[in-house]
Amino acid sequence: MILTIRTSLSLACKRSSARLSDPPTLALLRTRVNSFHYSRTYSAQSRADTQSGGAAHVRKFAMVTFLSLGVASYYAWQNSLLRTSPTNGIPVVRKVASNSDSDPDAALNAFPVPSVTLAATYGTPEDVQKAIEELRLAFPDKHRVSTDPNVLKVHGSSENSYHPTSSHSVVVQAKSTEDVVKIVNISRKYRIPIIPYSGATSLEGHFSGHPSGSICLDLSAMDQILEINEADGDLRCQAGARWEDINNTLKEKGIPLFFPLDPGPGATIGGMVGTGCSGTNAVRYGTAKAEWFLNLTVVLPSGKVIKTRRRARKSAAGFDTTKLFIGAEGTLGVVTEATLRLTPRIPTKVAMAQFPNVGMAVSAASEILKTPHGSHIQCVELLDDNMMSAINIAGLIEHPYPVQDTLFFKFQGSPESVTETSKAVRDIVKRHGSSRFEFASTDNEAEEIWQNRKYALMSTFAAHPGMKCWTTDVCVPISKLPQLVYETKEDLAKTGLKSTIVGHVGDGNFHALILFKDEKELQSVGAAVGRLVHRAIAMDGTCTGEHGVGVGKTQYLVEELGDGTVELMKTVKRAVDSLNLFNPGKLYPPATKEPGHTA
Repeated sequence: MILTIRTSLSLACKRSSARLSDPPTLALLRTRVNSFHYSRTYSAQSRADTQSGGAAHVRKFAMVTFLSLGVASYYAWQNSLLRTSPTNGIPVVRKVASNSDSDPDAALNAFPVPSVTLAATYGTPEDVQKAIEELRLAFPDKHRVSTDPNVLKVHGSSENSYHPTSSHSVVVQAKSTEDVVKIVNISRKYRIPIIPYSGATSLEGHFSGHPSGSICLDLSAMDQILEINEADGDLRCQAGARWEDINNTLKEKGIPLFFPLDPGPGATIGGMVGTGCSGTNAVRYGTAKAEWFLNLTVVLPSGKVIKTRRRARKSAAGFDTTKLFIGAEGTLGVVTEATLRLTPRIPTKVAMAQFPNVGMAVSAASEILKTPHGSHIQCVELLDDNMMSAINIAGLIEHPYPVQDTLFFKFQGSPESVTETSKAVRDIVKRHGSSRFEFASTDNEAEEIWQNRKYALMSTFAAHPGMKCWTTDVCVPISKLPQLVYETKEDLAKTGLKSTIVGHVGDGNFHALILFKDEKELQSVGAAVGRLVHRAIAMDGTCTGEHGVGVGKTQYLVEELGDGTVELMKTVKRAVDSLNLFNPGKLYPPATKEPGHTA
């Protein structure tokens, strides 16, 4: 019987084109067979049982034998599919303990569980050069494939991110989904990591290169609006389209709709999907993980193109594969197109209220949102006294503001509802110590106020020339926000570091912009950011409300989500991207230090 099993395994491997001379393949098959503990002892015992009338044991042995052949054939076939280049990408497998020596049924319950580690074998420097040569053949236009050091640096690092970075080996510009497929196939052929890039506005090192060499997939030229379905309230665009351009186009065409997600200026749809963004409108319209992305076109690591769903506003057809890619930071697939849900433009009015301290400002915002009038609040943004000072110094405004902790509001609705809401808000902010509440007197002034909020980072730089700025964000339950902001400002004051704070206080999310001038201060900033994140997680919050994880916050994910959730995320990653080629080193934290467990 043992001879029969070995012969069958050999035939199965040959039929699936797997090479038995390949050590990883042999190791894999031995693991499968050993986990079932077939032995001469068990075979002899089965014969003895048969001779003594033990027919049940014979049937059990036959079943196990059949399963063994099936499992061996499946894994040999699976490995033959993975072997598309000389570089080996076979996954690491954990051996599963079994006590089948004492329990004949244990073999059936000892089916080995694939490892969820993200180990991978990448191409050699020679493979990288071969990949570059093939990319140049695929895209003859010399401007679309670049190895210029300056281009590689720009595409692999950001002046506003202070996390470890590596330069890419090559930058390739895609102009269509078909182009992306070609690039992905070359990446897979030579086992070269591939890193998506579009707006380059992310702050956590999302588009930095890989140390082994990487292909930067530049999607910034894929910026077209492909169709607008005004009657259905949606549009389809390419991944490199910017949210500001989309809304400006709708306005210019006289279409009374807009796309409400509004992160930093310059952000593109692909990046917004990747990070699960939100912005100032989140208190009223939610985040990217709401239903604003109806459908995505995605190129998978296999090179296959999928659409995550149809264009209907809702669907109960299976689980939500669209959301699988929202917040995945380009590690599961490259988004090339998206269908966006639009919403009606509603008339708005802008107002501001100022307070003696941040705690009073945040408490006022929290109370406002809990009243019936909160439904007419589109945005409520916090700018602390340091931020208001920076705006004044930057000189981007016509009339300087008083330097106090400030809330900016957007009220939306009919003139009657805005009037009623503003009266209620005025009363609440007064009870929380506000000394000033006023509306923008003109539409231009309203636009100026909101532009100052959106360009807070630029104002911070302008107010502190020669200094650098580390921008981070956290989010907590709204009731915890006053404590978090107060403790953070107190902590930063003790360090002596200059900082500004802005935040989407309507949903408990705030950003700290911490300034530094040298390496010593940079280390102090990093430590302060760590304390801020731990403080937020201890309040049942998150290490990032909208910036994403990237490389900057992987170390906090287990603390926030727990080992089980992180392992589930890795399991999904391993299933979709078994070679770990898509944006490796981002999002998923290194594994805990277990024997035989590597990241």
